[in-house]
Amino acid sequence: MLKNRIKLVAKGFCVGSADVVPGVSGGTLAFILGIYPQLINAIKSFDSEWLRMIMSFNIKGIINRPHFGFLIPLGIGAVSALLFFTRVVPLPTLIRTQPEIIYGLFFGLVLGSIVILFRHLGLSLLLKRVLFLIVGIMFGGFVVTMVPESTPDDTWFIFLCGAVAISAMILPGISGSFILLMLKKYAYIFNAIGHFDFSIIIPFVFGIITGVIIFSRLLSYLLKRFYQQTILFITGLLIASLYVIWPFQTRLYEIIRDKERLVSSVPYIPEGISHQILISIVMMIIGLALVFVLDRYSDEVGEIRN
Repeated sequence: MLKNRIKLVAKGFCVGSADVVPGVSGGTLAFILGIYPQLINAIKSFDSEWLRMIMSFNIKGIINRPHFGFLIPLGIGAVSALLFFTRVVPLPTLIRTQPEIIYGLFFGLVLGSIVILFRHLGLSLLLKRVLFLIVGIMFGGFVVTMVPESTPDDTWFIFLCGAVAISAMILPGISGSFILLMLKKYAYIFNAIGHFDFSIIIPFVFGIITGVIIFSRLLSYLLKRFYQQTILFITGLLIASLYVIWPFQTRLYEIIRDKERLVSSVPYIPEGISHQILISIVMMIIGLALVFVLDRYSDEVGEIRN
């Protein structure tokens, strides 16, 4: 039991690490680590029955119904990662100063997970349901390249931003912060949080709650009823996300709330081999190797064929 808890803390640390990197979704790492279905079910456990238990002061039910045994160690790991990579090892700074190295690792992780998924899917199943993979790639490609000129500041749109951003964080392949950047509301919302502007914070938070409630249940239903198709669609999203986390990009930063934030990036192919590029390639290989090692200790991906 203790060993399983320690493993969950370690996996939570990996998920939290991904959330620090712009363009990388914590859901992606949860998927790679084989805990994605558990995460969705754990989020879904906060349901109307649990609310009724709260209203009736059913203490035993309040404690036992949600999957706290899964969420608490996972949350401890995620929070530890956020603190470690912002206070001890300044990952946000390293992303700006050494982006090829940091993104190289995550590119290798995502690429490795795609290879593993293809291997477990098998050629026959892949060809049989390839349409779902193509739709996932097209949808993911549309999302990561969609850059609207402007968006409204109305309450309904802030609510929508919260719902869409949290849904993106849950969904592998798409980053919630990246969604806010695309919706032109990253600075707007973070400024509101910094200045405690509750006229913006409240609809955003309600959007997050709504997104979690609806989207987690939708994903749980799809994974239960259409597991293979959903996995192929998610694999398509992962393939599309490679465009965003390709290490070699021309990145544009802006000052938002007195901090430099990534607002756009355009990938390119390096013309020569430098020391930095070699290190990035090594990090890609390390990311690939980590996924292959993790696959040996994960039972989740093996269920795809069933």
